[in-house]
Amino acid sequence: MLHLSPAVMFDHYLGISRLLAGQLDFRSAIRSVAAEVAHIIPHDHLDVCVLLEGGNYHTAYETGIETAWGDLAGAPVVNSPIRSLLRGEVDFLLADDAMTDPRFHFEGAFKRPIVEQSLRSRLHVPMKVQGTIIAALSCSSHRAGVYTMEDIERARIIADLLTPYFFALQAAEQAQRSAIVEAEARAREEGLRQGALKLTEALEQERQRIGMDLHDQTLADLTRLARRIDRLSRNGEVASEALEPVSRSLQHCMQDLRQIIEQAKPSVLQLFGLAQAIEHHLDRSTRDTGSAIEWGLVDETHGALERLEPTVSVALFRIAQEAINNAVRHAAPLTVTVRLEADDERLSIEIFDDGTGLAKARGRIGGGIDNMKTRARLISARFTTGPGHNNRGTVVRVVLPLGPHDPANGPN
Repeated sequence: MLHLSPAVMFDHYLGISRLLAGQLDFRSAIRSVAAEVAHIIPHDHLDVCVLLEGGNYHTAYETGIETAWGDLAGAPVVNSPIRSLLRGEVDFLLADDAMTDPRFHFEGAFKRPIVEQSLRSRLHVPMKVQGTIIAALSCSSHRAGVYTMEDIERARIIADLLTPYFFALQAAEQAQRSAIVEAEARAREEGLRQGALKLTEALEQERQRIGMDLHDQTLADLTRLARRIDRLSRNGEVASEALEPVSRSLQHCMQDLRQIIEQAKPSVLQLFGLAQAIEHHLDRSTRDTGSAIEWGLVDETHGALERLEPTVSVALFRIAQEAINNAVRHAAPLTVTVRLEADDERLSIEIFDDGTGLAKARGRIGGGIDNMKTRARLISARFTTGPGHNNRGTVVRVVLPLGPHDPANGPN
């Protein structure tokens, strides 16, 4: 133990506080104060043993002699020579000769540095935050019988000076790790989203190719077949009564095929844009039902639709298409209205109907809702659906974020 006046001791404690300022990691922090600590407690080896998150593992930041303790990024506390202190079973450890002290030599103890470096005199005190141990301060000397209880008291003061700084570093490190994990998770999610978006784009192109093939080949073949049946009927080669059901079925088949082709290749969207494509589909869908459904479209986007990337436009059209189909086929509405709105931050599409609502139709349209949700997620849009005004009918809403760096925006 060194004999120092209270004024000198205070200067050294103050020096420790000054030296800690500006240190950004555990290792540089302990090394920066080693000389000042040595004026108070002489040592050949100094370390701070920091408990890792969960308290079952620890790592050491040391100065003076470099040992195997400092090489372990996450050693089990159960094997630490000072585990009784780290667990809070004792309030300090003081040894005249750790080479022979049984407290450091239990079965499984990682005691090799004590033996290899001849660390005889040792003292250890806990570093606590609100009563919880977060680390331990340790001083060791090659000579035996160096430390006393007065050194323990001095070590506690030093530990109190170090603890807030080490706690802040620990919190910052944990926050950094969490931020890295979150960033990696977001990157993976974005990678998956972009991959799925490219796959969707490829599927859309293939869908359009199939639509054109159906139009150019299959529909043309069916049209020729229909004309041949018509000629057979007029020539009297086959009784018209026998051909009439075949002809009627063939006409229905061709009508269905035309609808499939139209949905597979949204030419109005490509030629005239999203608003016109939705309006065209809304008009045709309500007209094909044979019911007196009134419809309307309000476009307050002020040109924002024209700046969307083609993949985003197709996804929004498919969502609106599915919502309109669900309304006219399953909800028996009197009116269907689509509202398009945009500002500097977002674009929204809302499809309203005054029909029977989701509760009665959910079993028939559940898959369609899932498809709309998936399409919205792929373009980073928010999809919601719920009851309409006064709990009558249904409203489907898609909100797409817009911004100068948003992938939904094409070149300005």
